[in-house]
Amino acid sequence: MFDKLPKVVLHEHLDGGLRPASILELAEELGYDQLPASNPEELADWFDQGQSGSLERYLEAFGHTVAVMQTRDAIERVAFEAVDDLAADGVVYAEIRFAPSLLTQGGLSRSEVVEAALAGFARGDRTTGMTTRLIVDALRHLDDSELAASVAIDFADAGVVGFDLAGPEDGFPPDDHLVACRKIREANLGLTLHAGEAYGPNSIWRALQRCGAHRIGHGVRIIDDCTVEDGEIVELGRLADYVLDFQIPLEVCPTSNLHTNGWTPAEHPIGMLHRAGFNVSLSPDNRLMSRVNTSDEFVLVSDHHGFTVGDFHALTTRAMQASFTDHLTKQRLLETINHGYSTL
Repeated sequence: MFDKLPKVVLHEHLDGGLRPASILELAEELGYDQLPASNPEELADWFDQGQSGSLERYLEAFGHTVAVMQTRDAIERVAFEAVDDLAADGVVYAEIRFAPSLLTQGGLSRSEVVEAALAGFARGDRTTGMTTRLIVDALRHLDDSELAASVAIDFADAGVVGFDLAGPEDGFPPDDHLVACRKIREANLGLTLHAGEAYGPNSIWRALQRCGAHRIGHGVRIIDDCTVEDGEIVELGRLADYVLDFQIPLEVCPTSNLHTNGWTPAEHPIGMLHRAGFNVSLSPDNRLMSRVNTSDEFVLVSDHHGFTVGDFHALTTRAMQASFTDHLTKQRLLETINHGYSTL
């Protein structure tokens, strides 16, 4: 049933959603011989980071996907397949992110990398009818965020709608990238930062109050600034109160959060946050590493947190409203979403 519901994805990493068979084919084309398995089934098993237990360990698997995405054709293919796979799961709108700087090892410039991805998205949109936009990532532990921000701004009228800081939180505060964040805001692009994924509320505070983020990638550790009794939030700290009052969108990726925080499905705070009125949405994060799609996330929160079709309609509507695309596109897709839920 859930696969038929219209969906909006705000948090999807391009280099975290490759098809295992495509990885093998691209590796052969590029002469990359470091893959840990030689058939799609075993490779999918290896990439499954369900037992990683930490964000840092979870991120290690990206070395192989990045390695096979170093040519224009490879990037365009991966981008097209991402749209194709998301559309098959009922996604009507997606913002897909990645760090162009990681895909320049084969000689491409950052601009050429972005052009290739946008070409793949455009082909996917034409084929499926989906609408896809790009968020340019910089990485917290690298020092080229200003260059990445400049590339995002250069393509602001060609499909790039936002900028993000990804990578390990602990020890790499977003404060190190204030110039890049300011450039993005001054260019009227959306700003969403990974924060509160595997590190506490201070990371969220820095993203919001130091960097001026419009949305928070993950943000689930805002629960650490809440008092919980009998499975419900009964009191808010000052930061949690701010996030709730201003309805800061939290791009929640439940399965990924289980893998990086070591929670069980019932321990994930999304049910409590939703019932308390926080502006949460559902995204898969990395479909390859977490072996999940958006429908799977719907099943998880339905089974373990009691979410209903009405809840999913509300979450999807809020996600579309929180997207960084233009107003007319939002209005058109909100009509599509409302029609899709009304016919159930």
